[in-house]
Amino acid sequence: MMLLFYLAAAIALISTVAVILQSNVVHALLYLILSLLAVAVIFYTFGAPFAAMLEAIVYAGAIMVLFLFVIMMLNLGKKSVEQERSWLTGKIWIGPVIMAAALLVQLLNVVRQQQAEVAVSQVGVREVGMALFGPYVLAVEIASILLLAGLVGAYHLAKK
Repeated sequence: MMLLFYLAAAIALISTVAVILQSNVVHALLYLILSLLAVAVIFYTFGAPFAAMLEAIVYAGAIMVLFLFVIMMLNLGKKSVEQERSWLTGKIWIGPVIMAAALLVQLLNVVRQQQAEVAVSQVGVREVGMALFGPYVLAVEIASILLLAGLVGAYHLAKK
């Protein structure tokens, strides 16, 4: 099981880097789907099959189909590929590298200071449903409205 975890983690890291470095939007989206599926495998190796299925169905399935629909609707051509390549210069990476290094330092600090093991409890479908449609129903609805507003805004901005 540890070999599967490390293999999925390596695939997730490599495909996420490929998403960032890819200048073709559709190829970046395919790498993102691969990364999300690798994260689902990581959830499964942690003993959370429900979270793994949610990751695969909701993120890699539904949301990525929505992204693909928006990309196809915008009908991006060669001009956008050239524009993205011009954005990926050396100077533009300074800020993200500094922020990623700060996050890495924080992560290593937390791992170093953590003494006790974390107790793992299983969460079922009923508990997730009760949480999503109970105290977090407003957040779920706001997220769905935000996705819809982004879709409508992208359509109107790209319309000729």
